[in-house]
Amino acid sequence: MQSGPADLGTLAAVGRIAFREEGSNWNAWYALPDTLDGALFLGSIRMAIVTRDPGRKAAFMALMREGVADIIEDKSGVRPIWPNPEGAPAPEHERTEE
Repeated sequence: MQSGPADLGTLAAVGRIAFREEGSNWNAWYALPDTLDGALFLGSIRMAIVTRDPGRKAAFMALMREGVADIIEDKSGVRPIWPNPEGAPAPEHERTEE
């Protein structure tokens, strides 16, 4: 039996993409919902590239999101749904102090 739209309420977050400024790079990690412990490195781009052009930042985020979606779909047969494709703030305990 295939799942239909009525089953969407039973879906749970199994992970997230975390973007972090680390030195002169902006790094993307696939992590569990509430921790960066054991996160998998996905990719990196120089900060100067994404801060100069918001379109480049959006393109990098989309590339990382689509890459993770491909991997999950290949492994599970289900393509993940990103509830907030533009991103969400990092959990409070992961934020850097400014």
